[in-house]
Amino acid sequence: MGELKMKTIPSFGYEIIRDHLLHSILGKHEEDVLYWAGKELARKFPLFSSEELPSFFTEAGWGVITLEKESKDEAHYVLTTTEEHSLNIEQRCFRLEAGFLAEQTQKQLGCLTECYVEKIEKKNYVRFTLKWDLKELV
Repeated sequence: MGELKMKTIPSFGYEIIRDHLLHSILGKHEEDVLYWAGKELARKFPLFSSEELPSFFTEAGWGVITLEKESKDEAHYVLTTTEEHSLNIEQRCFRLEAGFLAEQTQKQLGCLTECYVEKIEKKNYVRFTLKWDLKELV
């Protein structure tokens, strides 16, 4: 096979679709649909470990994700911006990323996992809180 070339799209094109078109189409169902769409993406693009999350998020143009802290039944991730791609904190719904994180973690741990989103607008980042139940195996 030949060398794989990385294609890039201007962030403006991505933002038009992500922040305006999807919002118009999905309306009041945007958050729920995007969460389930994120879970579907995680099933189509499975990661073997949480260490792969940063490179996937960067390649997907979602931003820079870092693990803030982790305990036995939850983890906190922070999503920040890159120079090439800015996060539109005020207008964007981050439930796509939340669903993706929830499904990846659920598959890796084998137990029921949910993800919650908190926008920190003053500091321009998003915090994802993943919670799992070790007693609820899937």
